[in-house]
Amino acid sequence: MGNAQRYMRGVWLTGHGDFDKLELRSDIPRPQPGDGEVLIRVSAAGINNTDINTRIGWYSKHDAAAADASWTGEPIRFPRIQGADVCGYIEHVGHGVDERRIGERILIEPCLTEAGGKRLEPPWYLGSECDGGFAEYVVVAARHAHRIESDLSDIELASFPCSYSTAENLLTRAGVAAGERVLVTGASGGVGSAAVQLLQARGAKAIALTSAAKAESLLALGTTRTVLRSEDLVAALGENSVDVVVDLVGGSSWPSLLQVLRPHGRYAVSGAIAGPLVELDLRTLYLKDLSLFGCTVLDEAVFPRLVDHIEQGRIQPLVASSFALEDIASAQQLFLEKKHTGKIVLNVNADKAPSSTSTAG
Repeated sequence: MGNAQRYMRGVWLTGHGDFDKLELRSDIPRPQPGDGEVLIRVSAAGINNTDINTRIGWYSKHDAAAADASWTGEPIRFPRIQGADVCGYIEHVGHGVDERRIGERILIEPCLTEAGGKRLEPPWYLGSECDGGFAEYVVVAARHAHRIESDLSDIELASFPCSYSTAENLLTRAGVAAGERVLVTGASGGVGSAAVQLLQARGAKAIALTSAAKAESLLALGTTRTVLRSEDLVAALGENSVDVVVDLVGGSSWPSLLQVLRPHGRYAVSGAIAGPLVELDLRTLYLKDLSLFGCTVLDEAVFPRLVDHIEQGRIQPLVASSFALEDIASAQQLFLEKKHTGKIVLNVNADKAPSSTSTAG
């Protein structure tokens, strides 16, 4: 292997902290696929809350410097390449993988149940427990590289994997059915706006909790109603008025979410951007026979179903803006301002054609 093939360009996260922990390098060792794995040439990779939370150590229940600042509670191994939202092309395959997969355009399933030929328990998250897509190449188990047939651009496709699979998993776990009324908090973000579209695909009715500046765009996206964060939620919707709550926010107003749930309603959560500590009145929980679902690990059918939604045109990409890989700090700064609707995506190699000279290993 020539020197140019031994190294790649990418962004290292060198520790928990501020933007100075993001280091653009061109001498990162290029990964090689092992048994049952594929090497993917990354075209584009989306920005997520997980990238920020991992960088600042938010997942720790102690402090940002603690060893448990990850999804699994295990220490992050630095340097780490982040990036869970990946669109790319298979350029090389490891032993046991069909060589005909070389050249496939793929989306990576970000919740990994296999790596290095071994079953993972608990699962890893791409870009957290292992290297992700903020680099020219990434290796994953072949089962997590899903072929995609679509006329959408690489940047558009990179807006789907993490947010839309998280949203689909929330709806799956909560058992959302056609005709049900579903309140979505943080509805203008990546997962929230994905949930709005996926609710439409299920024939359910989305109610968006959002800001005045984003209400119109969410109505255009397909919500049946918007409620402003400045409003009294219970007064606006009424008690026992929704079947399901999809919560990405948490925070001090959390008790009102259970108040608007009908008896036997379901609450599903996968985020807490307004604060992870909430006050729960157990009487509300048990007297209304509510079900609460914490949602991280994807059900097995979720990602294949998402790919099918994309290929059949049932959902559309929502890209707020794109940045070059070297502008990752600016992209994350814009992300943190929370003024956008949809996804912010990094262009890694999206302007370059996939290699046609690769051979299988």
